[in-house]
Amino acid sequence: MFSKIKIPLFAVMALTTATPALANEVNIYSYRQPELIKPLTDAFTSKTGITVNVAYLAKGMIERLQSEGDRSPADILLTVDISRLAAVVDKKLTQPVESVVLDTNVPEQYKDPDGHWYGLTTRARIVYASKDRVAEGDITTYEDLASPKWAGRICTRSGTHAYNVALTSAMVENHGEAGAKAWLEGVKANLARRPQGNDRAQVKAIWAGECDVAVGNTYYMGKMLADEEQKAWANSVNVLFPTFENGGTHVNISGVAMTKSAPNRDNALKLMEFLTSPLAQEIYAKANYEYPIAPGTSPDPLVAGWGSFTADKVNLMTLASHRAMALRITEEVDFDG
Repeated sequence: MFSKIKIPLFAVMALTTATPALANEVNIYSYRQPELIKPLTDAFTSKTGITVNVAYLAKGMIERLQSEGDRSPADILLTVDISRLAAVVDKKLTQPVESVVLDTNVPEQYKDPDGHWYGLTTRARIVYASKDRVAEGDITTYEDLASPKWAGRICTRSGTHAYNVALTSAMVENHGEAGAKAWLEGVKANLARRPQGNDRAQVKAIWAGECDVAVGNTYYMGKMLADEEQKAWANSVNVLFPTFENGGTHVNISGVAMTKSAPNRDNALKLMEFLTSPLAQEIYAKANYEYPIAPGTSPDPLVAGWGSFTADKVNLMTLASHRAMALRITEEVDFDG
């Protein structure tokens, strides 16, 4: 069960029985790492006096919640990627929330239309381009990546990874199934190597001269610049913010949801509202080089220095509805083959 120690934040690796609800606590299941969450929970406890208990999960959140059922001690779920948020809703593991604070702080495209989840931060899916081998203005749209101009010059991680499936889902939204499939075929034809590694591995490949262009999330630039070994990789590329031909830049989110059986519902709502406040937004965004979403908040100066962009306006639940199709056409073109 949730251990009781003197600090308000801790990991729980095994939980088999429900913890009795206390009047002054709230319990989180988190896919986000401790170093990202602790500054937030410390600030929340300092502000409210409410103890925050956290179980950090590497995988299996849905299965755990299903196994625990109504006995689950979890009040709040923290995760990344729209597909994971949509999945917990689809499995009926969350409950809708009504809050003027949340509705004011979270733009429409970053929340579930029925109130089951709310976005906390965004990350753009951008292009990393070689400073030496890609001229400014050569890539302005995601559609450009399928141009024969880039034959043998693109690196990417697996097409079936959640980040790329979300991008393909956005392509489905913009161009339909046939258009998205043609785009995937074009990008595959331009690959310098078989999809492999994570987003940082693609930037390393550009630095090493294996390719000239890669697709990745913005926050990896911050992580690489903070790593002495990887700083050279980061300094070898420019950050480009492509758009869809008739839209904006694709973004994904970190988000929060309240569990269906939340034993500390009032405290859970207070925490959700706090996480969308300007104070928490800037703490959260700075901790992982992400973009805050609440009105009047600004990204960390390092992140702002990469440039500005206009995010695509489509609601992310719409993209989640395209996920199965996006995954299917990725497999049909044998993108990773």
